[in-house]
Amino acid sequence: MVDPFRAYRVFQEDGAIRGRLVQVSLDEIAAGEVVARVAYSGVNYKDALAATGAGKIMRRFPLVGGIDFAGTVVTSSDARFAAGDDVLVTGYSLGESHDGGFADYVRVPADWVVPLPAGLGLRDAMAIGTAGFTAALSVVEMERNGLHPSGGPVAVTGATGGVGSLAVQCLAAGGYEVTAITRKADAHGFLRSQGAAEVLSAGELAMGTRPLEKSVWAGAVDPVGGETLAWLTRTMKRGGCIASSGLTGGIELHTTVMPFILRGVKLLGIDSSMCAMDVRQEVWRRLATDLKPAHLAATSRSISLEELPEAFATLLRGEARGRYVVRIAGGPAQG
Repeated sequence: MVDPFRAYRVFQEDGAIRGRLVQVSLDEIAAGEVVARVAYSGVNYKDALAATGAGKIMRRFPLVGGIDFAGTVVTSSDARFAAGDDVLVTGYSLGESHDGGFADYVRVPADWVVPLPAGLGLRDAMAIGTAGFTAALSVVEMERNGLHPSGGPVAVTGATGGVGSLAVQCLAAGGYEVTAITRKADAHGFLRSQGAAEVLSAGELAMGTRPLEKSVWAGAVDPVGGETLAWLTRTMKRGGCIASSGLTGGIELHTTVMPFILRGVKLLGIDSSMCAMDVRQEVWRRLATDLKPAHLAATSRSISLEELPEAFATLLRGEARGRYVVRIAGGPAQG
């Protein structure tokens, strides 16, 4: 292992939060039983909020950013992992209070580590990343609550974003009829190419104000929240379920109890950060098999650690399409 090594570290200086590429040593980063060489990390909206101070995500400074990574174990004091094992970590407090994946090396608790499932490469794991894991967890939780491909169309809001674009692919892989909803007029062809059977323009939807609207959706993956989530509650089919995972459209929810008591609509909160390890491993197994996104290369772009600030800015402007994958310690240059 090379020590010191590169890391994108975020500092709080003169009342401002800003990140930069620096050299750190292993004894400067957070403790854990497993040290891994990072091959790839993903860039998530949450990373952009954290590294720029646009959101209060990080709980201590300085801190290495990056809420997910895939790489290879270098050393482990836990018998479940050995040098040479390919692994990944998403969520927990990685990149929030524990030094994250925007570095050549990372050290984490063994209880956070997921063995890379068969059928998934390290880059693909981060082309999926936290966003794709959230999308697939949404599908799995809806299926546990009765969703089935025969039930009718499933809506995906914010469909060009990280969670949305991967939800479209996961649902299409699982045999669902997907309706993608986006505010980007130029993205309709792109979303159809990712598996959407129909694409709707969010700005043209008549969301209405009645407690119940026409029943349309058997399910919905919603990383948007706000007014969009309220509209989804009013337009679900009987027994339909909504997986709520985001708040880009606002944190408030103005609806009534009518969809829940008259149609049996289920509103499912998706916590991809702290979900149980058995669920986590099952979701990743499905991401490597029946829910595996078919267009990861087309919906992800490789960047370097040096390009992180530009990626953060693009995400915060709402201009990103798909996923940024950070190629770190010698990962193959794909995408």
